[in-house]
Amino acid sequence: MEYSTAASFHHSEAQFKTYEDYLDSKVTPMEVFYLKNRELARKLVEHGHKGTVLSREEFEKKAAAQAAETAKSNTSYNRSQLITLASAGKELKDNFLKALAEREEANRSGKVTSVIFIRDHNTLGQEVSGYIDYAHRLKTKDFEPYFSGKKRLMPGCLDLCYYNWKTQVSTSNSSPNFEVIYDNPNGLLFKNKRDKKILNVDPMSGPGEDSSRTFLQSDLYIHVVIFDHNLRTV
Repeated sequence: MEYSTAASFHHSEAQFKTYEDYLDSKVTPMEVFYLKNRELARKLVEHGHKGTVLSREEFEKKAAAQAAETAKSNTSYNRSQLITLASAGKELKDNFLKALAEREEANRSGKVTSVIFIRDHNTLGQEVSGYIDYAHRLKTKDFEPYFSGKKRLMPGCLDLCYYNWKTQVSTSNSSPNFEVIYDNPNGLLFKNKRDKKILNVDPMSGPGEDSSRTFLQSDLYIHVVIFDHNLRTV
C-alpha cells in the first residue's frame, strides 16, 4: 500500500523540474547540518525511505506522463477556443449572404469591424434603412437562421442607426465598436472605439483610413452596402 502511494504523481510532486529538486524537498535542515553534504543527504532520502519516496525511474516516468496529459489538455482547450462559424457548411446563393460569410471569422476574431447598411421593407411593408455593427450582432444574435435563410437580417432601433420612412422614427446608438457622430455637417460618421479612426459612409466621399466600401447586388434587399474597417495592432 505504501508503494502505491509513492508511485502516484501528485500535484505537489509535479511542481519539481528535476528529480534532484524533488529529493531536496525531502531533505531536512538537520540532515544537511549533520551530513555537511547535500548529495549525501539526497541519497539518504532516496534509499532510506523506500515506499514513501519515488525512485528516479518512477519520478521520470510519472513526470513524462504528466507532461503528456498537460499537452493533451492544452490541445483540447485550444481546439475548444476555435471560432465556430454560423456560416460553416451552408449553401449560400445570395451575394449578400456570401459577403457576410466571407467576413464572419474576421469580425468574430476582432481583425475587422464591418458596418452593414440595409434598405428594404419590414414585415409591415414599411420601408426602413439602417446601419448594423456586424461584429456586435454576431456576439448578441444567433446567425445560423440568417445563413440558413430562415430569417432576414434587418436594421432595428437598437442598431447604430435606424430610420423608418413611413413613421419617420429615427434612432442612433453607439455600439461596443463604434461611436455614432450624427451632428457632423458633412454627414453621418462612425468613429471606431479601438483605433479612433473615422468611417465615412457618405457614398460621395472616401470611406476613410483602413476602411473599404462594397456595394452589393442582392435578391434579398433593395439596397445593401458593407463597410469594412481593418484593425491594426494598437
